Amino acid sequence: MQIGAHVRDDDPLTAAGERSADVVQFFLADPQGWKKPVAQPPRADIEAAGVEVFIHSPYIVNVASLNNRIRIPSRKLAAQHAAAAAEIGAKGLIVHGGHVGRGEDVAEGLANWRKLFERQAADGGFAVPILIENTAGGDGAMAREMDVLARLWDEVAEFGAGFCLDTCHAFAAGWELDDVVEKVMSITGRIDLVHLNNSRDEFGSGRDRHANVVHGGGTIDPEALVAVAAAAGAPVVVETPADGQADDIAYLREKLG
Repeated sequence: MQIGAHVRDDDPLTAAGERSADVVQFFLADPQGWKKPVAQPPRADIEAAGVEVFIHSPYIVNVASLNNRIRIPSRKLAAQHAAAAAEIGAKGLIVHGGHVGRGEDVAEGLANWRKLFERQAADGGFAVPILIENTAGGDGAMAREMDVLARLWDEVAEFGAGFCLDTCHAFAAGWELDDVVEKVMSITGRIDLVHLNNSRDEFGSGRDRHANVVHGGGTIDPEALVAVAAAAGAPVVVETPADGQADDIAYLREKLG
C-alpha cells in the first residue's frame, strides 16, 4: 500500500524523502488564490524520485456555487489544475465537494457539478481524474451528508468521477468510521485516495481541524484509522501537522504493511 503525506509545494520531493513517503500530495498554486497553476517539479524528477503524486486544487474552488463570480472561475481553475497535474504525471486532482449559499437549493449545486463534467467532456474531458472529497461541515454542502453524496453521484458517476475519503471530515460530519468505507462504496463504487487524518475535535463537531494519526492528541483511535485504510485499499495521504508526519507514516506502514 502506498503511504505518504501532503507536503510543502516549494520542494515536495525533498519533503517526500524526509518522511520516507512513497506518495505525496501538494498544491500547484496558492490554495487561497485564483492564480494559474505552475506545473512543477518536472515529471522526469518525479519519476526519478519514485513517488506517486496527487494534486490538491485550491480551497476556494467551488464548482457547485450559484454565484457566477465563484462558479465560473472555479470551473476554469479546475481545468487548469487538471492540465498542470497531467503535465507532471499526477494520478488525480482532489476537489472539495463545495456548497451552495444559505437558503439556496442543493439540487442546483448538484446540477452545477454535472455541468462541470459536461462542459469539460465537450473539450475532451479532464486531463487527470477528478477526485471529489467529502467535507466536514457547512450548510448546503454537496459532500457532507451521505444522502446528498448519493444525489451528487447520480449526477457525476457517468463521467468517471473519483472519490477521496477524508477521515477527519467524515468523523466531523458524523459518519461512523467502522462502516464508512462500506457505505461510501455503496454510493460511489470506488475510493481512489484516502486522506487519513485524525481530528482535534469530537465526533459530529462539523469542525475541520486535523491532528496527527499518532502522538497528536487526536480524538480518533489510531487503530480505527488503520482499519479505514485497510478496508479502502487505496493510496493513503496524511494531511497532518508536518512535524509528526514521519511518525504517522512509519506507524501506518508498520500496521498496513
